[in-house]
Amino acid sequence: MNRFEEQLAAYAKQTNDALRERLAYKNDCLQVAVIDAMRYSLLDAGKRLRAALALEFGRLAGATRDGAMALACAVEMVHAYSLIHDDLPCMDNDDFRRGKPSCHREFGEANALLAGDALLTHAFETVMASPLSDAQKVEAVGTLAKASGVFGMIGGQVIDLGSEGRRIDGNTLGTLCALKTGALLRASARLGCIAGNADDAMRSAADSYARCYGLAFQITDDILDVTSSLETLGKPIGSDAENEKTTYVTLYGLSGAREQAARLVDEAKAYISAVADNGFLCWAADMILTRDH
Repeated sequence: MNRFEEQLAAYAKQTNDALRERLAYKNDCLQVAVIDAMRYSLLDAGKRLRAALALEFGRLAGATRDGAMALACAVEMVHAYSLIHDDLPCMDNDDFRRGKPSCHREFGEANALLAGDALLTHAFETVMASPLSDAQKVEAVGTLAKASGVFGMIGGQVIDLGSEGRRIDGNTLGTLCALKTGALLRASARLGCIAGNADDAMRSAADSYARCYGLAFQITDDILDVTSSLETLGKPIGSDAENEKTTYVTLYGLSGAREQAARLVDEAKAYISAVADNGFLCWAADMILTRDH
Protein backbone atom coordinates (compact mmCIF):
# COMPACT_ATOMS: atom_id res chain seq x y z
CA MET A 1 0.00 0.00 0.00
CA ASN A 2 1.53 3.34 -1.06
CA ARG A 3 1.19 6.55 0.92
CA PHE A 4 -1.77 7.76 -1.13
CA GLU A 5 -3.64 4.50 -0.60
CA GLU A 6 -2.91 4.92 3.09
CA GLN A 7 -4.24 8.47 2.96
CA LEU A 8 -7.46 7.35 1.26
CA ALA A 9 -7.85 4.56 3.82
CA ALA A 10 -7.32 7.06 6.64
CA TYR A 11 -9.94 9.41 5.20
CA ALA A 12 -12.36 6.48 4.87
CA LYS A 13 -11.84 5.38 8.48
CA GLN A 14 -12.21 8.91 9.80
CA THR A 15 -15.41 9.34 7.79
CA ASN A 16 -16.84 6.00 8.89
CA ASP A 17 -16.15 6.84 12.55
CA ALA A 18 -17.81 10.24 12.15
CA LEU A 19 -20.83 8.76 10.36
CA ARG A 20 -21.25 6.13 13.05
CA GLU A 21 -21.36 8.84 15.71
CA ARG A 22 -23.99 10.73 13.76
CA LEU A 23 -26.26 7.68 13.51
CA ALA A 24 -25.89 6.42 17.06
CA TYR A 25 -29.14 5.78 18.93
CA LYS A 26 -30.41 4.61 22.32
CA ASN A 27 -31.70 1.07 22.81
CA ASP A 28 -35.25 2.27 23.49
CA CYS A 29 -35.43 4.24 20.22
CA LEU A 30 -38.77 3.59 18.50
CA GLN A 31 -37.34 4.47 15.09
CA VAL A 32 -34.81 1.65 15.20
CA ALA A 33 -36.10 -0.05 12.02
CA VAL A 34 -35.35 2.88 9.75
CA ILE A 35 -32.11 3.82 11.54
CA ASP A 36 -30.83 0.27 11.12
CA ALA A 37 -31.62 0.49 7.41
CA MET A 38 -29.79 3.82 7.21
CA ARG A 39 -26.76 2.39 8.99
CA TYR A 40 -26.80 -0.73 6.83
CA SER A 41 -26.43 1.29 3.64
CA LEU A 42 -24.22 4.07 4.98
CA LEU A 43 -21.64 2.64 7.38
CA ASP A 44 -18.36 1.01 6.30
CA ALA A 45 -19.42 1.12 2.68
CA GLY A 46 -17.41 2.07 -0.38
CA LYS A 47 -14.10 3.89 -0.77
CA ARG A 48 -15.50 7.23 0.51
CA LEU A 49 -14.20 9.04 -2.57
CA ARG A 50 -16.66 11.91 -2.15
CA ALA A 51 -15.67 12.38 1.47
CA ALA A 52 -12.01 12.18 0.49
CA LEU A 53 -12.45 14.98 -2.06
CA ALA A 54 -14.19 17.16 0.52
CA LEU A 55 -11.54 16.46 3.15
CA GLU A 56 -8.57 16.94 0.84
CA PHE A 57 -9.82 20.18 -0.69
CA GLY A 58 -10.70 21.30 2.81
CA ARG A 59 -7.16 20.54 3.92
CA LEU A 60 -5.73 22.49 0.97
CA ALA A 61 -7.96 25.44 1.83
CA GLY A 62 -7.07 25.43 5.52
CA ALA A 63 -10.39 24.11 6.86
CA THR A 64 -10.70 22.80 10.39
CA ARG A 65 -10.98 19.03 10.60
CA ASP A 66 -14.43 19.13 12.22
CA GLY A 67 -15.80 21.60 9.70
CA ALA A 68 -14.62 19.64 6.67
CA MET A 69 -15.69 16.34 8.20
CA ALA A 70 -19.25 17.52 8.76
CA LEU A 71 -19.56 18.37 5.06
CA ALA A 72 -17.86 15.12 4.06
CA CYS A 73 -20.41 13.18 6.12
CA ALA A 74 -23.28 15.13 4.60
CA VAL A 75 -22.26 14.34 1.04
CA GLU A 76 -21.80 10.64 1.88
CA MET A 77 -25.32 10.58 3.34
CA VAL A 78 -26.73 12.01 0.13
CA HIS A 79 -24.77 9.48 -1.90
CA ALA A 80 -26.02 6.56 0.21
CA TYR A 81 -29.61 7.79 -0.12
CA SER A 82 -29.23 7.91 -3.90
CA LEU A 83 -27.97 4.33 -4.03
CA ILE A 84 -30.82 3.03 -1.87
CA HIS A 85 -33.39 4.65 -4.16
CA ASP A 86 -31.49 3.69 -7.32
CA ASP A 87 -31.77 0.01 -6.37
CA LEU A 88 -35.52 0.07 -5.66
CA PRO A 89 -37.85 -2.06 -7.81
CA CYS A 90 -39.37 1.08 -9.34
CA MET A 91 -35.92 2.23 -10.47
CA ASP A 92 -33.10 -0.17 -11.46
CA ASN A 93 -34.48 -3.07 -9.40
CA ASP A 94 -31.04 -4.30 -8.30
CA ASP A 95 -30.77 -6.96 -5.61
CA PHE A 96 -27.15 -6.33 -4.64
CA ARG A 97 -25.08 -3.31 -3.71
CA ARG A 98 -21.44 -3.33 -2.57
CA GLY A 99 -21.40 -7.09 -2.33
CA LYS A 100 -24.45 -7.51 -0.09
CA PRO A 101 -28.24 -7.46 -0.53
CA SER A 102 -29.68 -4.06 -1.44
CA CYS A 103 -31.38 -2.13 1.34
CA HIS A 104 -34.89 -3.01 0.13
CA ARG A 105 -33.98 -6.71 -0.01
CA GLU A 106 -32.75 -6.62 3.57
CA PHE A 107 -35.31 -4.29 5.21
CA GLY A 108 -38.27 -4.20 2.84
CA GLU A 109 -39.20 -1.61 0.25
CA ALA A 110 -41.01 0.76 2.64
CA ASN A 111 -38.16 0.96 5.14
CA ALA A 112 -35.62 1.35 2.33
CA LEU A 113 -37.59 4.23 0.86
CA LEU A 114 -37.80 5.92 4.26
CA ALA A 115 -34.12 5.24 4.98
CA GLY A 116 -33.16 7.05 1.79
CA ASP A 117 -35.44 9.97 2.63
CA ALA A 118 -34.04 10.10 6.17
CA LEU A 119 -30.43 10.12 4.98
CA LEU A 120 -31.12 13.01 2.63
CA THR A 121 -32.77 14.98 5.41
CA HIS A 122 -30.05 14.09 7.91
CA ALA A 123 -27.40 15.39 5.52
CA PHE A 124 -28.75 18.92 5.79
CA GLU A 125 -29.17 18.59 9.56
CA THR A 126 -25.49 17.59 9.67
CA VAL A 127 -24.44 20.70 7.75
CA MET A 128 -26.46 22.97 10.03
CA ALA A 129 -25.00 21.35 13.15
CA SER A 130 -21.43 21.83 11.92
CA PRO A 131 -18.97 24.26 13.55
CA LEU A 132 -18.84 26.40 10.39
CA SER A 133 -19.93 30.03 10.21
CA ASP A 134 -23.50 30.87 9.23
CA ALA A 135 -22.32 32.07 5.82
CA GLN A 136 -20.46 28.82 5.20
CA LYS A 137 -23.48 26.77 6.27
CA VAL A 138 -25.77 28.67 3.90
CA GLU A 139 -23.37 28.19 0.98
CA ALA A 140 -22.88 24.51 1.83
CA VAL A 141 -26.62 23.85 2.03
CA GLY A 142 -27.16 25.58 -1.31
CA THR A 143 -24.33 23.63 -2.93
CA LEU A 144 -25.55 20.28 -1.66
CA ALA A 145 -29.19 20.99 -2.50
CA LYS A 146 -28.41 22.02 -6.07
CA ALA A 147 -26.15 19.03 -6.63
CA SER A 148 -28.83 16.67 -5.28
CA GLY A 149 -31.90 18.14 -6.95
CA VAL A 150 -33.64 18.40 -10.27
CA PHE A 151 -30.75 20.30 -11.84
CA GLY A 152 -28.27 17.87 -10.33
CA MET A 153 -28.34 14.18 -9.40
CA ILE A 154 -32.11 13.68 -9.56
CA GLY A 155 -32.24 15.46 -12.89
CA GLY A 156 -29.63 13.06 -14.22
CA GLN A 157 -31.64 10.10 -12.93
CA VAL A 158 -34.75 11.40 -14.71
CA ILE A 159 -32.84 11.71 -17.99
CA ASP A 160 -31.44 8.21 -17.42
CA LEU A 161 -34.89 6.70 -16.90
CA GLY A 162 -36.26 8.52 -19.93
CA SER A 163 -33.39 7.21 -22.06
CA GLU A 164 -34.03 3.53 -21.44
CA GLY A 165 -34.90 1.63 -24.58
CA ARG A 166 -33.79 4.31 -26.99
CA ARG A 167 -30.57 5.61 -28.48
CA ILE A 168 -29.30 8.97 -27.23
CA ASP A 169 -26.45 11.05 -28.62
CA GLY A 170 -23.13 11.87 -26.99
CA ASN A 171 -24.21 15.33 -25.84
CA THR A 172 -27.27 13.97 -24.05
CA LEU A 173 -25.22 11.19 -22.48
CA GLY A 174 -22.64 13.72 -21.31
CA THR A 175 -25.35 15.82 -19.67
CA LEU A 176 -26.86 12.73 -18.04
CA CYS A 177 -23.52 11.68 -16.54
CA ALA A 178 -22.55 15.21 -15.49
CA LEU A 179 -25.74 15.37 -13.45
CA LYS A 180 -26.33 11.82 -12.23
CA THR A 181 -22.74 11.06 -11.21
CA GLY A 182 -20.73 14.23 -11.64
CA ALA A 183 -22.86 16.71 -9.72
CA LEU A 184 -22.25 15.14 -6.32
CA LEU A 185 -18.52 14.69 -6.96
CA ARG A 186 -18.25 18.35 -7.96
CA ALA A 187 -20.21 19.28 -4.84
CA SER A 188 -17.76 17.27 -2.72
CA ALA A 189 -14.83 19.34 -3.98
CA ARG A 190 -16.78 22.58 -3.58
CA LEU A 191 -17.79 21.69 -0.03
CA GLY A 192 -14.15 21.24 0.92
CA CYS A 193 -13.40 24.66 -0.53
CA ILE A 194 -16.32 26.16 1.38
CA ALA A 195 -15.14 24.62 4.66
CA GLY A 196 -11.78 26.35 4.21
CA ASN A 197 -12.92 29.60 2.58
CA ALA A 198 -10.77 28.83 -0.48
CA ASP A 199 -9.93 31.62 -2.92
CA ASP A 200 -11.45 31.87 -6.40
CA ALA A 201 -8.49 30.19 -8.10
CA MET A 202 -8.73 27.13 -5.87
CA ARG A 203 -12.51 26.94 -6.23
CA SER A 204 -12.26 27.09 -10.03
CA ALA A 205 -9.55 24.42 -10.12
CA ALA A 206 -11.47 22.20 -7.72
CA ASP A 207 -14.63 22.45 -9.83
CA SER A 208 -12.81 21.68 -13.09
CA TYR A 209 -10.90 18.82 -11.50
CA ALA A 210 -14.07 17.26 -10.09
CA ARG A 211 -15.98 17.75 -13.37
CA CYS A 212 -13.37 15.75 -15.28
CA TYR A 213 -13.03 13.27 -12.41
CA GLY A 214 -16.77 12.64 -12.30
CA LEU A 215 -17.15 11.99 -16.02
CA ALA A 216 -14.09 9.72 -16.10
CA PHE A 217 -15.55 7.84 -13.12
CA GLN A 218 -18.86 7.29 -14.91
CA ILE A 219 -17.17 6.15 -18.12
CA THR A 220 -15.23 3.59 -16.07
CA ASP A 221 -18.52 2.46 -14.51
CA ASP A 222 -19.85 1.85 -18.02
CA ILE A 223 -16.74 -0.15 -18.86
CA LEU A 224 -16.94 -2.25 -15.68
CA ASP A 225 -20.60 -3.02 -16.37
CA VAL A 226 -19.48 -5.11 -19.34
CA THR A 227 -16.03 -6.30 -18.22
CA SER A 228 -16.33 -7.03 -14.48
CA SER A 229 -18.26 -9.59 -12.43
CA LEU A 230 -20.79 -9.53 -9.60
CA GLU A 231 -18.16 -10.88 -7.21
CA THR A 232 -15.64 -8.15 -8.07
CA LEU A 233 -17.98 -5.23 -8.65
CA GLY A 234 -20.32 -5.98 -5.74
CA LYS A 235 -23.43 -5.31 -7.81
CA PRO A 236 -25.05 -6.90 -10.86
CA ILE A 237 -23.26 -6.43 -14.16
CA GLY A 238 -24.91 -6.13 -17.55
CA SER A 239 -27.74 -4.04 -16.10
CA ASP A 240 -27.15 -1.27 -18.65
CA ALA A 241 -27.69 -3.69 -21.53
CA GLU A 242 -30.63 -5.31 -19.76
CA ASN A 243 -32.28 -1.89 -19.38
CA GLU A 244 -31.32 -0.93 -22.95
CA LYS A 245 -29.30 2.07 -21.85
CA THR A 246 -26.94 4.05 -24.03
CA THR A 247 -23.49 4.20 -22.43
CA TYR A 248 -20.04 5.37 -23.41
CA VAL A 249 -19.27 1.77 -24.34
CA THR A 250 -22.29 1.39 -26.62
CA LEU A 251 -21.57 4.74 -28.28
CA TYR A 252 -17.79 4.59 -28.60
CA GLY A 253 -16.80 0.98 -27.93
CA LEU A 254 -14.50 -0.23 -25.15
CA SER A 255 -11.33 1.27 -26.61
CA GLY A 256 -13.01 4.60 -27.36
CA ALA A 257 -14.48 4.77 -23.84
CA ARG A 258 -11.10 4.02 -22.30
CA GLU A 259 -9.45 6.73 -24.40
CA GLN A 260 -12.00 9.30 -23.26
CA ALA A 261 -11.56 8.33 -19.61
CA ALA A 262 -7.77 8.62 -19.91
CA ARG A 263 -8.06 12.06 -21.52
CA LEU A 264 -10.33 13.30 -18.75
CA VAL A 265 -7.98 12.01 -16.06
CA ASP A 266 -5.11 13.92 -17.66
CA GLU A 267 -7.24 17.07 -17.73
CA ALA A 268 -8.21 16.65 -14.08
CA LYS A 269 -4.55 16.38 -13.06
CA ALA A 270 -3.65 19.43 -15.11
CA TYR A 271 -6.35 21.54 -13.43
CA ILE A 272 -5.24 20.72 -9.89
CA SER A 273 -1.52 20.92 -10.71
CA ALA A 274 -2.02 24.51 -11.85
CA VAL A 275 -2.86 25.61 -8.29
CA ALA A 276 -1.33 23.01 -5.98
CA ASP A 277 1.36 20.35 -5.98
CA ASN A 278 -0.99 17.63 -4.79
CA GLY A 279 0.08 14.04 -5.30
CA PHE A 280 -3.00 12.59 -3.61
CA LEU A 281 -5.50 14.21 -5.98
CA CYS A 282 -3.42 13.25 -9.03
CA TRP A 283 -3.20 9.68 -7.74
CA ALA A 284 -6.96 9.63 -7.06
CA ALA A 285 -7.58 10.60 -10.68
CA ASP A 286 -5.18 7.95 -12.01
CA MET A 287 -6.88 5.36 -9.80
CA ILE A 288 -10.07 5.72 -11.82
CA LEU A 289 -8.40 4.03 -14.78
CA THR A 290 -7.24 1.01 -12.78
CA ARG A 291 -10.16 0.44 -10.41
CA ASP A 292 -12.07 -2.83 -10.62
CA HIS A 293 -15.06 -1.88 -8.52
